[in-house]
Amino acid sequence: MSSQNSAAKDVYHSPYDYSVFSSIDGRHPWQNEVPGSHVLYRVRQRKGGKIAWFNFDLAIEMGLLPRHHPRSMNPQLQSHLLEAFAIQIINEYDLLNDVKVPSSGIKPHHYMATRYLQLQHPGKTGLTSGDGRSLWNGTWKSKGKTWDITSCGTGATCLSPATHIFKKFFKTGDPSISYGCGYSELDDGVTGAIFSEIMHKNDIPTERILCVIEFPGNLSINVRAGKNLLRPSHFFNHLKQGNLPRLKASVDFFINRELANGDWAPLAPGENRYKRLLSQISRTFAEMAARFENEYIFCWLAWDGDNILANGGIIDYGSIRQFGLFHHEYKFDDVDRWSTSLVEQRSQSRYLVQTFAQIEHFINTGKKIEINRFQNHQELKKFDKMFVESRRRLMLEKTGFSRHDSELLLTKCPSLVSNFEKSFKWWERKTKQKKHYRVADGITKDALYSMRDILRELPKHLNHNWTPLKIKDFMAKIASTYCRPTDSRPTKLRRLWAEKFQKSYMSLVSACAKQTDTKQEIVIAKICARSLLRNRRDRVTGDAICNVGDKILRSRKHLEQKDVFTVISAFINDQIMLPNDKTGGLENSLIPITKMTTKTETILKALGKMVRDMRHGL
Repeated sequence: MSSQNSAAKDVYHSPYDYSVFSSIDGRHPWQNEVPGSHVLYRVRQRKGGKIAWFNFDLAIEMGLLPRHHPRSMNPQLQSHLLEAFAIQIINEYDLLNDVKVPSSGIKPHHYMATRYLQLQHPGKTGLTSGDGRSLWNGTWKSKGKTWDITSCGTGATCLSPATHIFKKFFKTGDPSISYGCGYSELDDGVTGAIFSEIMHKNDIPTERILCVIEFPGNLSINVRAGKNLLRPSHFFNHLKQGNLPRLKASVDFFINRELANGDWAPLAPGENRYKRLLSQISRTFAEMAARFENEYIFCWLAWDGDNILANGGIIDYGSIRQFGLFHHEYKFDDVDRWSTSLVEQRSQSRYLVQTFAQIEHFINTGKKIEINRFQNHQELKKFDKMFVESRRRLMLEKTGFSRHDSELLLTKCPSLVSNFEKSFKWWERKTKQKKHYRVADGITKDALYSMRDILRELPKHLNHNWTPLKIKDFMAKIASTYCRPTDSRPTKLRRLWAEKFQKSYMSLVSACAKQTDTKQEIVIAKICARSLLRNRRDRVTGDAICNVGDKILRSRKHLEQKDVFTVISAFINDQIMLPNDKTGGLENSLIPITKMTTKTETILKALGKMVRDMRHGL
């Protein structure tokens, strides 16, 4: 056999049709339904890319791939992905400098960069701010659902803060400016892909990464997908400008998408859709803020509504962190201002709801009145109530109670829950330093005590011996890696609060047994099993996820592409910490890891150790 025939035999031909990706071509209904809300760009093909990560689970869920498609990349799939998503805008700098682009490489349709309000922009009304290095690839419809698809790292747009700070257009890739250069970095793309998928699999609403395209120089394009990728800031710019037609059009677009996708219940006959919007936003953001506080998720919420989706999902993982302890004094340093803290996310979410109350009134009456007039709006009172209820329920679920039992205790035994919450917070919120100190990207005070550790260890003790832990043992189990010997000393005050914590904990267990007519031994055994999963030692933190991403990227020279995908998928699956209450909470939902090699197992073990070593950090 000739070498030519041998080579031909080795060429892979996929049995699957990937032409669906060619229909994601820049066209998006927002362009027609909300005029003036975006800037349109022609785009060209960007050469030199390769697929660093592809989310097969998401592609199958979206209907872009058939359910039985293997979780492995092939040349045909990679070619179609690069054709669809490896693009770069032809921006204002290119046009002014008459940069030559072969017509054969220019895509036929315009892509949009959307306008929205941004706190860091010189202007505070959203006239010049929005997607600074991202484009909307379009929409994809399948199985009765519509998905938005966007890409970050596709070139410098005129909506970047840099354009308006320096009063000039920037060439894409200009090394003199960071964010304004229009590119994204590969390590950010990979860590964002891993982190967002971990959040999703743990039932935290979020955008998700469909694929990461790698380019030379540690650059990437990060393709993101979600059923509705609009942010509150997509409405707030029109509100600030007092532009009622555009405000109404953008709000209607959001509402129609939520209804069509089935994420909202259908409107009742005669129901006012804008009052429904306000009600939905109030509930969504109360539950979201409670979830962030309970799970120690830092998401820089601010009045402009830029860093969160309007459906309460996480977006832009550059500033997202998941703390190991309640590091409520941490603030991100963004050069000209400090971020909000973990506990301030509640007030910022409340103000977002207040702004939507202003929007609802503006649309329904045609009159824009001062936002301060809405600070006592009835929906804000509902927000406060829902936040407290959600935070307490989530605290009980983290403790190890099932959703059903948590709601039962909240309804039947509210005073017991309140007592437990007081002692829980006393330990959770203790910090080490009197003053803030500098960390790599901000300031903080170290939290001292690990609630996840005590929630994991206490039921194990009670499952064998229904007596409280001795104070010395209690302090040993709750002390974090930040504790000095003096912080673990059993003082009179700590002894008092340790007794209160354990007494209120045991009272809840006894009350649950009584309310459900279940033996106490069975209740604590189930709590023990759930808490072991929810509060595992190897729960990833923000610092850890950055190190995990770096480790995976460095390991690629020793691995084939399929092995890299296997390691990433295995790591994500190993971070699923939701009990399966349908089976009594005694089985976790981890997906079995298959086809692991010695190399991938070694890397996965190293990642696990890295996470455990950083489990209490930022």
